[in-house]
Amino acid sequence: MMTPDQTSNASDQGRAEQLAKARAFAVEAARSLDDNQCTDTIVLDLRGRSPVADLLVIASGTSDRQMKSAADDVEDIAPQSGHELIRRAADDRHTWIVSDFGDVVVHVFEPETRAFYDLELLWGDADKIPWKRDTAPSPAES
Repeated sequence: MMTPDQTSNASDQGRAEQLAKARAFAVEAARSLDDNQCTDTIVLDLRGRSPVADLLVIASGTSDRQMKSAADDVEDIAPQSGHELIRRAADDRHTWIVSDFGDVVVHVFEPETRAFYDLELLWGDADKIPWKRDTAPSPAES
């Protein structure tokens, strides 16, 4: 039988692993959105700030078709990190799509709708997580 300290340490380790997977998925989601021509993509760390999610990914799209395709691609990569879509919603005019994966929430907005909701201001105290791929040439390419 485990002591309370061992149980707490195992719980802390499990939570750290869960957060690492969530962070890796959020970064991959941001990269996927970028690959799908979304712009102004950010990943925010909401741990300790939101009871709803640990990480928030926000991006801007150019049209309802492009935004839907980008959101679909994020949903396609989710299982690779142990995430599954819990719920997806969009407004009537499809200027905003939200995909909820539990500890990671992904928003894709048309720019005007994004400015209206201004989630960056709402979560202004959250840390931004770097997500861009390293584009420095490898030594073999130099």
